[in-house]
Amino acid sequence: MFLLNFVNIRLMNILIIEDDKKIANYSKQGFEEENFTVDVVYNGEDGLEFLRKNSYDAIILDWMLPGIEGIEVCKKAREFGLTTPIIMLTAKVFLEDRVLGLNSGADDYVPKPFYFEELLARVNALMRRATYDNNPNIKIANLVIDIHKREVTRGGKLIELTPKEYSIFELLVQNRGKVVKLKTIIKQLWENENDISSNIINVYMHHLRHKIDSNYKVKLIKTVRKLGYRIDS
Repeated sequence: MFLLNFVNIRLMNILIIEDDKKIANYSKQGFEEENFTVDVVYNGEDGLEFLRKNSYDAIILDWMLPGIEGIEVCKKAREFGLTTPIIMLTAKVFLEDRVLGLNSGADDYVPKPFYFEELLARVNALMRRATYDNNPNIKIANLVIDIHKREVTRGGKLIELTPKEYSIFELLVQNRGKVVKLKTIIKQLWENENDISSNIINVYMHHLRHKIDSNYKVKLIKTVRKLGYRIDS
C-alpha cells in the first residue's frame, strides 16, 4: 500500500509551447498515450495567453520561438506568479545557456534532440517533487524513502546507498510500475553519457539489488529483458 498517491492517478494537463510542429506532435502523442491531456501552441504570445487563461500541471517550453522567445515566456510567467514546473527544450549546449534558462525560472531543461522517455521521466519527476514538498515519504511494501533526506529504510533498517545508487533508485521509484530504459537512466544521471555503458548500469543495479532486496522475501527491483528495470509494488 502506498503512503501517497502518485500524480498520474488523475489526468494531468500539460501545455507544449513549441514552433516545430513535428516535435510538438511527437511530444503530444507520447503524453496522450501516457494518459495526459495536452494543449499545444506554436509561439510565445499564444503560450502566455494560454498560461494566463488555463491551469496546467507542467509546461514544455522551447527556447527558440518566433516572436517572444521561450526564455522571455518563462520570465513573464514567473513574474505573474506562475509556479507550475517548466521544462525548457533547447538545442543550446553551453553551460552558460543552461544556467541562464534555470535562472530565468525554468525548473529543468532537456537538450535537443531528445528521447520522449527522458522528457516523460523529467515531467513526472518535477510533478512528484511538488507532491513531495507536502509529504516527502514514499512507502513501497516495508520500504520507506525520505526524498528530502535522501534516505532509504526497509523494515526499519537504514540502507546505506552511494549518491549515484540513490539517484538511480529514486528514478526507478518515481516511475514505479513502468519500465525505465537503460538509455533513460544514462541520459538523466550522467553529464557525459558517452562515457557510460549499459554494463556500468548493470553493476549499479547489482549493488542495489543486494542492498534493497537480498534480505527480503518480497523483491522490488525487476529486470525487463533487453529494455531496462522496473520497481514493482
